[in-house]
Amino acid sequence: MSTIKGTIKTDVANIFPIIKKFLYSDHEIFLRELVANATDATQKLKTYASKGESIGQSDDFRIEIKLDEAAKTLTVSDKGIGMTKDEVEKYINQIAFSSAQEFLDKYQDDNAIIGHFGLGFYSAFMVADKVEIHTKSYKEGEAVRWSCDGDPEYTMSVGDKADRGTDIILHINEESEEFLKEARVQELLTKYCKFLPVEIKFGEKELREKGEDDIETIEHVDNIINNPSPAWTKKPSELSDDDYKAFYRELYPNTYEDPLFWIHLNVDFPFNLTGILFFPKLKSNFEIRKNKIGLYCNQVFVTDNVENIVPEFLTLLQGVIDSPDIPLNVSRSYLQSDPNVKRISEHITKKVAQKLAQLFKKDRENFESKWGDIGVFIKYGMLTDEKFADKAKGFSLVEDVDGKFFTMEEYTESIKETQTDKSEKTIVLYSSNLQAQDAYLSAIKDKGYSVLKMDHEIDTHFVGWLEQNTEGVQFKRVDADVADKLIDTDSDLESVLSEDQQTKLKTLFTEELTGSTAMVELKALSPESAPVQITKNEIMRRYQEMSAYNGMDMGGFPQSYNLVVNSNHPIMEKILKKQIENRKKMVNQLHDLALLQQNMLSGANLTDFIKRSMDLL
Repeated sequence: MSTIKGTIKTDVANIFPIIKKFLYSDHEIFLRELVANATDATQKLKTYASKGESIGQSDDFRIEIKLDEAAKTLTVSDKGIGMTKDEVEKYINQIAFSSAQEFLDKYQDDNAIIGHFGLGFYSAFMVADKVEIHTKSYKEGEAVRWSCDGDPEYTMSVGDKADRGTDIILHINEESEEFLKEARVQELLTKYCKFLPVEIKFGEKELREKGEDDIETIEHVDNIINNPSPAWTKKPSELSDDDYKAFYRELYPNTYEDPLFWIHLNVDFPFNLTGILFFPKLKSNFEIRKNKIGLYCNQVFVTDNVENIVPEFLTLLQGVIDSPDIPLNVSRSYLQSDPNVKRISEHITKKVAQKLAQLFKKDRENFESKWGDIGVFIKYGMLTDEKFADKAKGFSLVEDVDGKFFTMEEYTESIKETQTDKSEKTIVLYSSNLQAQDAYLSAIKDKGYSVLKMDHEIDTHFVGWLEQNTEGVQFKRVDADVADKLIDTDSDLESVLSEDQQTKLKTLFTEELTGSTAMVELKALSPESAPVQITKNEIMRRYQEMSAYNGMDMGGFPQSYNLVVNSNHPIMEKILKKQIENRKKMVNQLHDLALLQQNMLSGANLTDFIKRSMDLL
């Protein structure tokens, strides 16, 4: 074959600027594309060999990456099927565009699917001034040498490559010399090619071993950067628990805790999907755990942002999802709008729910022991995914302050007799902070009531969800009212004070609290109850907390509370008999004691309280 010069048939002269500026959002993925192409060529050759075709030497299919910093070249070599002259003409010299406008239209509309344009090879021109191809087909024929310096003009001639396969040589441009550094290339290969199905060699590494007499020996071995057979490509029956844990540590080498459990995905109809999802410990700060699931396409890493593929709550998990049926745009950077995405998402949700239900049914005690970790995940799922919520009701748990676990159905049934109010609603009492609300808890438990522990930040929302989705119940936090009134019955006590005395008492407290955000309520409680208590309106408090949780400015909305004065406490009659000045001191002292109990007293108010306490003593 004589040397041929020609123009790459793209119907446009400016295809290379388009590739460099618009096609790929991140230049580093050129290496992913070239190694993926080399893998495809190798896998095709293996397929031909398995069908009995003659492919020549067949015991070495390794891909090799080579750097020459002095020559400013990076080479990707494979021993795959190679190309003939005609195949170079077909696959390299004719980019499958009918026009530049058609490409731009399809790209901007996100309708371009991987492989539709066959542009992976041309990503090389983002980082190279010149690209060479040295290739020889596994079939009989001459080797081919092709080169192009970044415009539509190319040169093709007979090559001198003796062995089957393809070498892609990139002459790296000045702006991209970072890709001539060994550490940078190692980083990219580890990121994108860690689980490709063909061994990838990148230089050598040292193996140090200590022998007899502590003498260290150093051996130089091939640096194989990938695991060609990761756990998700195998059948669950082939893997032990230790295999799954080892793979977890391979994915997350800086993680020192084992996962709680895992789900092995293996679907071949109506779409192809494999993967392993791990449940990590999620006790707090679950937001920072996101982006721990890697999306792969035929073992090629694509992204760790999978929010459009799996429901949001599943992004709290860790692991791998691999599917050739997930539609990506030509640069693999964005998901396409496609029915498969929704079906895959729904299937994963279904498998996760089935696994959790199975664990709950098989060993409830073990499931309960893990609730501190998985409860956050399940609650988040129920809040954000209606279909998951329907399935999760059977294994979603609530925990009371004594550490006992119930499903919501079990819990409401257990408290119906003792915690149903006169409107026939079952009142579910809960605490958001056992320590800060200890006084309320003590008073409520003395009355024989049960209280749930709802002290995670997500419970601010989950309480409301449970109330809306559990028929006949109403949730009240323990500080929403005094213990005698949290569950409204017809057995109200009468005040020992006359109406005139009650009016004077309320006026006294109201006048002394002028300027505060407290609303004074006079209630006839048992004499043993506290003389003054602070309560917070349940609905208003929930609104304020959820607004704050969602970042809304509540600066103009004061943190109001109720000051409940027990008219039946013996101290109230004593206050009414005191001189005016002493009355005021005692009212303020009682108010401050109530504030102090709730950690609401600070600064100058705390200083005044201490001085007044000394005076009263």
